[in-house]
This record gives sequence, structure tokens and C-alpha cells, in this order.
Amino acid sequence: MPGKFEVKTGKTGKVRFNLKASNGQVILTSEAYESLSAAKKGITSVKKAATNDKRFERKTAKDGSPYFVLKAANGEVIGKSEMYKTVKSMENGVASVGRNAPDAPVVEAK
Repeated sequence: MPGKFEVKTGKTGKVRFNLKASNGQVILTSEAYESLSAAKKGITSVKKAATNDKRFERKTAKDGSPYFVLKAANGEVIGKSEMYKTVKSMENGVASVGRNAPDAPVVEAK
């Protein structure tokens, strides 16, 4: 079973999406968008960027946890990972985005 983009509108009316792996785990979370159509453009951008390793910026949180952000061609952050315990697990997350995002369907969360 492939991964999927799950789109959800929050209480404030802002729209976010999560890219979930086939096991249901969230591997990338978007910024907040003003509309569903803007979020869908963000998803298109993720699909394009996901297979380009240069679009992933590896970072370290203040507590030392590794994580990554995915950037669009214009340099804007289009998604952020969870905090990982190890660099190896973060790299597995990057690889998972690359595998799952390009063909992932978009579903609206309940």
C-alpha cells in the first residue's frame, strides 16, 4: 500500500497536510495554508521536490535531535519532519519521503 497525503482544515480555517507512509506514520508535515487549493499546490511542490536530495535540508534541534525540512525550488520550506533519535533514522525518513510522495494520493482527513 502506498503512502498518502492527508489534508485537514483546522479550527482556525488554515489547511495543513501530512505525508503518511504506507504504515500510517507521518513522515512530513506542511506549513499552514490559507486555503485547500493553496495546500494542494504545496502537495504538488512536495511531489516534485521529494526525489531531489538537494531539496532536503538536514538540521539539528536545540536538544540535539536530527530532523529535516523540504524546500521548494524557490527556497521556501514546504514541509518538516518529526524529530528523530538518530541521524540514520532521519535519513530513513528522507528516503521514505522520496519513495512515498511522488505517487501518493491526496485524501481529506475526517
